[in-house]
Parts: sequence; structure tokens; C-alpha cells
Amino acid sequence: MKRKTKMKYVWAFLLLCFAMSLLSGCVPGDGTNTPEHEAGFFWGIWHGWIAPVSLIIGLFKSHIRVYEMNNSGWWYDLGFYIAIISGFGSISVFRRKNSDRD
Repeated sequence: MKRKTKMKYVWAFLLLCFAMSLLSGCVPGDGTNTPEHEAGFFWGIWHGWIAPVSLIIGLFKSHIRVYEMNNSGWWYDLGFYIAIISGFGSISVFRRKNSDRD
């Protein structure tokens, strides 16, 4: 493997580690939201975007969940599901169909 290719993988790994550390700062269940200060619509969007990261962290820390339990109800749910659907649904928009490659 060429040195240039190896460096690309090293930089990609470092970028991934940096992004994971940034995203783990506001995961559901970290104590930011309480019954007095509930998570609202925008927290729902954020938690929907970082749901895969929260799932992985939740494997190692039992208090971290994918979904914030201290939330404002319907508005949080709406933001969460908008983010989940737009995040994972948009992946199919960028995929090329086999017939397009020819």
C-alpha cells in the first residue's frame, strides 16, 4: 500500500474519532435535560441525528439512551423522527442505481 493511501486512512480515522467525541457531548441521558428543563423540538432533532452514536455509547454506558426520557412530549417526538427519517432516508438519495453506472 502506498504511503499516501495509508495517510488518507489515518486522517479519516482521526477525523472519525474527533467527530465521535464532538457528538458524544450531548447524548440523551447525559444529565443535560431534567424534569424541570425538558428536551424540546430542537433537542429532538439533535438526538435523532446522533442516534447511531448514542446507540454505540449506550453499549458501554448504561445511562446513555438513544431517546431522551425527560422530553416535552409531542414536539420532541416530532423533531426526533424528522431527524431520523431525513438522516437515514437521505442516504438513498445519494445512492446510484446500477443502471446509472453503465
